[in-house]
Amino acid sequence: MKKVTLAIAVLFIAATAFTSCRETEKETETIVREVEVETQDAAEESEGILERAGSAVDAEVNKEIDEEIDEIGDDN
Repeated sequence: MKKVTLAIAVLFIAATAFTSCRETEKETETIVREVEVETQDAAEESEGILERAGSAVDAEVNKEIDEEIDEIGDDN
């Protein structure tokens, strides 16, 4: 009975010794992605003053054309 108890004690001590020596923390790798988002303001800044003035004039002309078409109406 003494030998069995002694064997169990030796196994327990050996098991704890090997368990405590192991590295329990795993290394993790963090990946960071950088994404550049272009907003409408940035797109307008990339245009020159002539392009911005031209698009403003086009918008105004299109608005006036739509008003005239609505004024004329449908002939059918």
